[in-house]
Order: sequence, then C-alpha cells, then structure tokens
Amino acid sequence: MSGERSMTMKRVLTSTLVSALFIMAFAPVTGALAEELRVPVGSQADRSDQSVPRVGTTQASVKASWGQPASIEGPIGHPPISQWNYGNFVVYFENDRVIHSVLTPQR
Repeated sequence: MSGERSMTMKRVLTSTLVSALFIMAFAPVTGALAEELRVPVGSQADRSDQSVPRVGTTQASVKASWGQPASIEGPIGHPPISQWNYGNFVVYFENDRVIHSVLTPQR
C-alpha cells in the first residue's frame, strides 16, 4: 500500500505543479503593457463651436452642408474607404456614408 500511496502523492504533486505553472504562464500581467497618454489642455480641440458631419450622413449631404472639400483621397480597399479634407476637419466615408469625422490639430 505504501508504494501505491507514494505514486498517488507524486501524481497529485505533479498535477498541482503543472497547474501552477500553467496559471503563471498564461495569467495576465497587470500594468505591464499599460501606457498613459496625457494631452495638455491647450492642445485639445474645442468641439463646442465645431460642427462636423455625423455618422451615416451621405456624401451629397456633406457637400451640400460644407461645400467641396479641399482634397479627396481614395476610395481604396474593400469596402471602399475615402477621406475628404476640409482643412479644419477630415471626413471618412465607407461607400457613400460617413463613418467618422476628425478635427485637424491646429499648429
């Protein structure tokens, strides 16, 4: 019986050790990949007086409201993505619809 008990204890210890190593190897390392980004208040965009096209707006509606863009890039890729540059903001389209509008930093 002593030999059988010794083998059972070895299996339990081996199983426990393997489990502990597995947990340590795949456990997330908290904070190791975190990066803090700070943007000084003076360089943040003031959106209170800025109007930009909203998500879902058509290209025709954007032209009607903001006029002809200064430049157009694209469309490229699948689905086709294009961007219209208006100087103080850029509008990104997927097909014919706005997917994002971004204020251009003033330097």
